[in-house]
Amino acid sequence: MSDVLILERHGAVARLRLDRPELHNAFDADLIQRLTSALEELAHDAAIRVVVLEGGGASFSAGADLNWMRGMASASEAANRDDALALARLMRTLDELPKPTIARVHGAAFGGGVGLVACCDIAIGVPAAKFGLTESRLGLLPAVISPYVIAAIGARQARRWFASAEVFDADEALRIGLLHAVVEADRLDEAVQRQVALLLKAGPHAAADAKRLVRTVASTSERDRLDHDNAALIAALRVSAEGQEGLAAFLDKRPPAWAAQ
Repeated sequence: MSDVLILERHGAVARLRLDRPELHNAFDADLIQRLTSALEELAHDAAIRVVVLEGGGASFSAGADLNWMRGMASASEAANRDDALALARLMRTLDELPKPTIARVHGAAFGGGVGLVACCDIAIGVPAAKFGLTESRLGLLPAVISPYVIAAIGARQARRWFASAEVFDADEALRIGLLHAVVEADRLDEAVQRQVALLLKAGPHAAADAKRLVRTVASTSERDRLDHDNAALIAALRVSAEGQEGLAAFLDKRPPAWAAQ
């Protein structure tokens, strides 16, 4: 793995660190491809149950690299479309990763960096973190990341922040739903580890299926179909090996086999 992205495995936990500190972990085509590939690798790694996404240096991610943007500004519309589709693949891969994900937001996140935060299942930041969807200042829009940001903060909030390009702080990010928690910098790792520990107590398949359930319920308006599908899901889970072990452990008043000791 190139040093622009560092992947570390610690037992059942993988940590992915964007590591372009001199560029505030800004994206370019190479980093997008490497991060996508790393996520796809982790998706198929049965030993990994939780993924923590973080940034090296002062920032979480400043979004698009200026040199990359300069190159794309002179490229054709077709090349720009292909480039945007690569970013879309990254965001969807992170959003649909069959492992719970935690964004450790120790510094600024702008543009695509906000997209990464929105795609993670849990996002924890520090008071000094700043956020911005500043594309409209350039005559652009956060189009590729918009499905995930809107899902995180809602359409009404997105209409404000997409249009104004205003920078907002961690408290506002918490208020609108981009962050789940804000903790002091010296407690950030403790807060992340607390969430990791909770996730490791959940059934691996249940934790992986949780985001799929939320996505399905949020996108399905036909209630009879939803009731049928949800009943089928819980029935399958109850008779699965994981469900049987979980129920047996609960009734026997013991930890289930998968629970981290």
